[in-house]
Amino acid sequence: MANIQKRGETYQFTVSHVVNGKSRPIRKGVFSTKKEAQIAAAEIESQLSKGLLPPLTPVPIDEYFDKWVKLYKTNISVTTLKHYEYTSRAIKADFGCNKAKETVLKVNTHIRSCVKDAVDEQIIHRDFTRNANITWTVPAKKSDQKSLNYKESKLLLKEIWNRLDQGLGYSLLLLALTSGMRFGELVGLTRNDFDFVNNTIRINKTWGYLKRHHEGFGPTKNEQSNRTIIMDSKTMKHFKKLFKNMPTNIHQLTFYSTASKYKVISNTKRAARER
Repeated sequence: MANIQKRGETYQFTVSHVVNGKSRPIRKGVFSTKKEAQIAAAEIESQLSKGLLPPLTPVPIDEYFDKWVKLYKTNISVTTLKHYEYTSRAIKADFGCNKAKETVLKVNTHIRSCVKDAVDEQIIHRDFTRNANITWTVPAKKSDQKSLNYKESKLLLKEIWNRLDQGLGYSLLLLALTSGMRFGELVGLTRNDFDFVNNTIRINKTWGYLKRHHEGFGPTKNEQSNRTIIMDSKTMKHFKKLFKNMPTNIHQLTFYSTASKYKVISNTKRAARER
């Protein structure tokens, strides 16, 4: 009996199939209705019962990839979806030139996952990404170029404390350095997320601060990103004092900015000057 699954707004069928003693289920989508998927599955089962391997029409990799994302990647954030759209464009282009290793590997991971499902669905019979020669031309950054060391962090923190009266952007930098939050999490903070009794901050949302992001409040990167972190008392005292002297806004955002299109402080070089 075929298994019919709903994937977003479409349906997919899975038919049990064994090849050389190993399970090789046949999957196919995208069907507009459950009935269409059931009829197609019944045809496959009929052919298998006669010892025939049903022919599945191959499609170009770029076309299949776009359909694969639509079928299998329904519960992902807007930002993650943009990564897959980037991969889609990369498939259609001569990729690798003027790209760093991490970028090429990310694209390769997306393609390999897509091709694996194509093999499972028997649209193709060989994983052509196996042993692929991955190339890139931009050298990767050294580890000491990606983050500050302890001494550099101390110097930066000292300088931030000296400049807190020069703009709200410096308060954001302070919290980023002392909490380790992602930028989207920082600008998604509201006053209610600060617990000044227990010196903790709750993180359970983000704020869209770029065109490619969701508008306003949105989810964190994943379920594990929802957390409550313990903060140092000095940083918390600063924000407690800041909230007393800073006007509120309709969203109760901590890093609200009337000058920004997205209503929060930008992460560009102008951030520290925004008030």
